[in-house]
Amino acid sequence: MKAGKALVQAMRDILLFCESFKHWNGAAQYAAMLAASRQARLTGLYVCPVIMIPPWETPGLAQEFQDAARQLKDEAFGAGPNFEQFAHALGAAQVHWQVTQDEITRSLSLAGTWHDVIVIGRSQRTLWGTVGAVGNMVLGSGMPCIVVPDQTDKSGAPRIIVIAWNGSSESMRAVHAALPLLQQADKVIVLHGKQQLPPGMADWQPPFELSNYLAARGIGSESLLFEAADAEIGKQLLSRAREVRADMLVMGAYGHTRFSEWVLGGATREVLETMTMPVFMRH
Repeated sequence: MKAGKALVQAMRDILLFCESFKHWNGAAQYAAMLAASRQARLTGLYVCPVIMIPPWETPGLAQEFQDAARQLKDEAFGAGPNFEQFAHALGAAQVHWQVTQDEITRSLSLAGTWHDVIVIGRSQRTLWGTVGAVGNMVLGSGMPCIVVPDQTDKSGAPRIIVIAWNGSSESMRAVHAALPLLQQADKVIVLHGKQQLPPGMADWQPPFELSNYLAARGIGSESLLFEAADAEIGKQLLSRAREVRADMLVMGAYGHTRFSEWVLGGATREVLETMTMPVFMRH
């Protein structure tokens, strides 16, 4: 909701993680329409798997593996014109196709250095759309991410946005990264939950006020109290967002590493498991 004159922040470069180069899913459609609405450049990224060849394999078999990997990369690169045609048809004017061969989160992190946000599809029917895989990308990429469910009727720039606010560093990073979308929304609703202030901020004077921060950037907001049992936070956030017909939920993404794998926080996992709308997340 526009509260007054303020410099509108740009979201000029959108990165789309493409699980396939043979067909384009709902996340690809969402990303293309978002790019069109923002007049942003869209990059489709396909990551070829790294094939590890055991040293004890015969030279002939090792060569077959290498040839298969090279063929896959060539086929993926050749899908560029199809992706561009797909995105152009949805209104995206500037479209780029990128192919890498690396670990996925590292590719996303590297490509993310010149992008503003990553769009990721969430689906139980695909290998890289599961809760665990998407969670690893959101937490491991170090980038703001828009996670799009397999079945969604939301498209383009969100008009009604709900912010899940608990005062944490993660929720503040999410809000800050989502400013370009918040500034263009018709309505912004803040759900104030149990505060989890970062260490050292508890005695700040004056305390940080999200409504003032948003207003200073031309964003009017409505504030609502949010209460839920710890085990129900994720489901209740989505329920409240649906009640106000939100197009997007903005929230911090929580987790920690264990044995080189990311372990999702309870609310983050629950939202990813039951999401019915695009969710803007930032770790």
